[in-house]
Amino acid sequence: MLQKEIWGNSIQTWLISILIILIAIIVVKLFAWFSKKVVKPFITRTKTKVDDIIYYSVESPIQFAVMLLGIWIAIHRLVYPDSFVKVVDNAYRILIVLNITWIFARLFGGLLQIYWNHRPDGQDNKMLPVVKRTILILLWVMGLVMALSNIGVNISALLGTLGIGGIAFALAAQDTVKNVFGAFTIFTDKPFEIGDIIRVNDFEGTVVDVGIRSTKVMDYDKRIITFPNYKVTDASIINISSEPMRRVVVKLGLTYDTVPEKMKEAVEILKSLPKKVEYVSSNTSDIVANFSDYTDSALVITYIYFIEKQGDIGKVTSNMNMEILSSFNKAGLNFAFPTQTIYLQKDESSVTDEDNTSESAAKPSK
Repeated sequence: MLQKEIWGNSIQTWLISILIILIAIIVVKLFAWFSKKVVKPFITRTKTKVDDIIYYSVESPIQFAVMLLGIWIAIHRLVYPDSFVKVVDNAYRILIVLNITWIFARLFGGLLQIYWNHRPDGQDNKMLPVVKRTILILLWVMGLVMALSNIGVNISALLGTLGIGGIAFALAAQDTVKNVFGAFTIFTDKPFEIGDIIRVNDFEGTVVDVGIRSTKVMDYDKRIITFPNYKVTDASIINISSEPMRRVVVKLGLTYDTVPEKMKEAVEILKSLPKKVEYVSSNTSDIVANFSDYTDSALVITYIYFIEKQGDIGKVTSNMNMEILSSFNKAGLNFAFPTQTIYLQKDESSVTDEDNTSESAAKPSK
């Protein structure tokens, strides 16, 4: 019974090949158990992180390699056409190269995660996902090219055979290429990082992701806006998060009956307020309070102060406005509102004529 042939191979041969695959599966399971119970606890106790990276990089690829070896041995015990042999061998050449690429991808990813995750100032490197994604794509492209070359594919000839079709494809994909170079520009120039608040032209929001093709920004309504990378690099970008302080300009209008002494008092009050409000710079060079304008209904004081980076802009602005209102009320300084005063002047000549007419009418006639 075991000698009965199925698809050119005896049942005994099929059973042995299946047994080899089962043994490979058992070996993989035992290796996983050993690495989890013995190897991993050992390397976690060491001070260096290099062994952790190596363990993370090779654990899964080794298990995959053992499975590939078991399946390869099992298949090559069988009798099948030469054309199928060539297909299997080419597939294995590709898989071996991709498995090695997998090791390098995990190795570089681990190194970046440990040694480039934090900046010298101790803050998280928010551009790490972008850099990691770019390096992994490059590694996998190189691995795929090497895999095709390993089975005899002439890459130069392959690119050359694209001909007019390749040119048409390049023209159709020019926006994609510009976006890829835009991502590279964002990475090298670092105009912003993930989590920064930026203003692109007239749009303002928080950067949530920078990909190979696009940059995603969340506006203040919690909506995600996607910008092509090349448009971001071509636009004027204002990184609001990078500003050391936020400049605030306030125009305060006082009534026209405010005397000069009161105007001077108002200016001095404004100059003293930063010391009373938290997160407002008290540096005298950052504070400006000037009697700046005469308008139709008010005497205007221009007040400039700076909010420190760690302060909440809305809350600090509100606190400062409350201090201004409270201090001006205590000092008896009145804010102006739109008013119009009309002065009427009588014509003296008309008044004289009227008086003469009255006197003539009062004289008795002779």
